[in-house]
Formats: sequence, C-alpha cells, structure tokens
Amino acid sequence: MSETPLKQQLAERFREVNGDHPMTDADDAYVSAQFIDLEELCAVHGVDSDAVRRMMLGRRLPLPGYLRSDGAEMVPADLFALADEAGGTDQLEAWFTAHWTDPVTGKAEWNAYLSGQYVCLHSVTPATIQRKDYLTTAIGAAAKEPAAGSALWAERLHALIDELDALEPAFTAYDRLRFGGPTSRDTCIDAMRARFPRP
Repeated sequence: MSETPLKQQLAERFREVNGDHPMTDADDAYVSAQFIDLEELCAVHGVDSDAVRRMMLGRRLPLPGYLRSDGAEMVPADLFALADEAGGTDQLEAWFTAHWTDPVTGKAEWNAYLSGQYVCLHSVTPATIQRKDYLTTAIGAAAKEPAAGSALWAERLHALIDELDALEPAFTAYDRLRFGGPTSRDTCIDAMRARFPRP
C-alpha cells in the first residue's frame, strides 16, 4: 500500500488528537474485527481514498477511529451513512448539529464526532450519542437515588445497563491509554453490574 502525503498528514493529525500510543496485537485484532480499512471501504463505494482523507483533514468527515500498527486507517463501515442522510458532506455539519436544541452543545458534539473518538458506539448517529449520554448519566446517578437497593430500582438500573451494553462495543486496551483511564463500559456497565448484582 503506497504512503501518500495525505495519508501521512492524516496519521499526524490522528496522533495530535489521540496521542502516540502503541497498538498491541490484541488491539489490532479487536480493531480489525470491529472496523474496516479506509482503502477497502473507499474501494467498495468507488470513492478516491485521498479525496476522503482531504474531507477528514478539512473537518467534513470524522478522523479514523484507529490507526492499526501497520498504518491502516480503520473506520466504521457506515462512515458515509450520515453524510448520505444529510444530503452530502457540505450539509452534514448543519444537519448533525440541528439534533441538539442548544447550539453550543451541538457544536461540541460535532467536534467530538469529527475527532473519530466515538468508538464507544456500534453506530454513531445523533440519536445514539444522545441516548448514550442519557444512559451514562442515569446509571451514574442511580446509586444516589432514595430507592437505591430496592427490587424495583435494581430492575430499572439493569434495564439501563443492558441498553447501554447493546449500544457499546467491548473497547480495547488502546482506548484506555488514549482516553487516560477507564471507558464508559468499565464504569457504567462492568463496575455497576459488579457493585449491584442482578436480582
């Protein structure tokens, strides 16, 4: 695979955003199972990969979710789906941010989306981002509720955890390095299930 100047620029931008952390064999295997090589995806869609890299660098499409240790830019298989739904990459930002009533929040979510770091969702859409935010907040607040510990409370808590579990992939060790600590799966799913076992 030839290394184009744009591919090098994109790798540099990726490291600026995520830091420079090594990918292990286990990380590579996880990423290869969950994501697709940008070159492959572009071939499937009949799109020039350098044109897509230009859009990523120009903040019109999100950065890759991962750089595999062989340099492959790993992206979600539905990378182009939101732009298609919005009517093209030129309309994507306005379409995306309109899903939030507060423009400041919409802009912050757009920036987060462009970072490529929404690897915490199987499918990245405004709806799944909002649902994840709701679920992690509700799960985090549950332990402080007056009814905490009751059977009805436990049932509700586990319904929230199960829903989040369905939205989120497993994550990999690399994610804990780039995010500087535990993932939402660690804190809101695994830790909560251990702390409050299912009745």
